[in-house]
Amino acid sequence: MKTNELIIEQVSPFDVATTVEKLIAEAIKKEWQNPAIHNLQQSLAKVGKEVKPVQVVEICKPEYSGKMLEKNHERIASIMMPCRISVYEKEDGKTYVTLMNMDAMAVGLPSTILDAIHGATEETFEIVKSVIGPF
Repeated sequence: MKTNELIIEQVSPFDVATTVEKLIAEAIKKEWQNPAIHNLQQSLAKVGKEVKPVQVVEICKPEYSGKMLEKNHERIASIMMPCRISVYEKEDGKTYVTLMNMDAMAVGLPSTILDAIHGATEETFEIVKSVIGPF
């Protein structure tokens, strides 16, 4: 991974549903929570828009989120929570996984936030790598 990339995209060897299932299982195994899955294909279908499968998986680890929310000045970083992993299909029929490089986005924030974001970013990358392979 190049450190200046804000958005990381990798091909998954699995279909969308299987990739999502495996990501959630791996996150839970590493003591992360899964507060939500947003099925954007389904949401858009309700308003008459047809798109290929797209699901956004939210994961959260209280160890990191607690550090970012316990002090008033650090709460500004709540906009970056929870960590999200997007899984979608493109026209080529392949499934892709995308995640934000939160380390690159957190530059200039207080050290408490930087530490929490760095830990969360590293673990999120490890979760994804353990499912789809190295970046």
